[in-house]
Amino acid sequence: MFLGSHSFKFICIYFAVIITTSDGKTIGCNFPPSLWCSDPQISQVCKVEQQCADWKIQAKDAFPVNVTLYLESLCPDCRNFMKGMLYPTWKTLESTGVMNLDLVPFGNARETKVGDQWNFTCQHGPTECYGNLLETCTLHYEKFPTAFEIIHCAEVAEFPTKEFSKCASKFGANFTQIDECAQSDLGNQLEHAMALRTDALQPPHQYVPWVTINEVHTEDMEKLAEKDLLSLVCSTYQGPPPEQCNAQKQQGQSNISGKL
Repeated sequence: MFLGSHSFKFICIYFAVIITTSDGKTIGCNFPPSLWCSDPQISQVCKVEQQCADWKIQAKDAFPVNVTLYLESLCPDCRNFMKGMLYPTWKTLESTGVMNLDLVPFGNARETKVGDQWNFTCQHGPTECYGNLLETCTLHYEKFPTAFEIIHCAEVAEFPTKEFSKCASKFGANFTQIDECAQSDLGNQLEHAMALRTDALQPPHQYVPWVTINEVHTEDMEKLAEKDLLSLVCSTYQGPPPEQCNAQKQQGQSNISGKL
């Protein structure tokens, strides 16, 4: 598993510790170090209970996990990821302070300079470019929780750009202001900034959705994010896990017990 923290990438080496109980039963610590403090039962079997307790005290002021989604407004896979994985994870962790979320609406678009303006060409046509601009301007004017609610509302609709005004109204935003921004010099410059962020990715993005964790991207991480983002965020967080993470872990407790 590859875990990012503050622009660093940690590669966890897999260890196996074999323990023999008083009744002769052999128990194996068949977990990577990144999981030793993730669950009390695992830390007990791996004989690191005190170390985990000390670590959690030191990590009480741990930084949130920064999750960034690079997307485009009409990408089917982006919309599916937002609906089925990103939004539920964000709602689950919203009150915990464990996760920071950022959106970069540009994706596989291209830009060219024409005079003082940037001309955008999008994978799914001009309507997608308009959708990207609406999302970018929403992020500019609204605080993030409201902005994400609006963008999610539009992305899960059948026709995102047509539903954007209803979604903005639903969450108390001024769609006229957002729409005017999308067609203005301000919107043009804001979207150019999204293009710069996308083009600066290392490694360069090859597809969307493209997810980074603490500014790090690997193929393994992308697969984990698309399969179980909540587990990825919870295991990456360096502080004591909130109840929401523990509840998620309990769903896999039977699998863990089977390995002990």
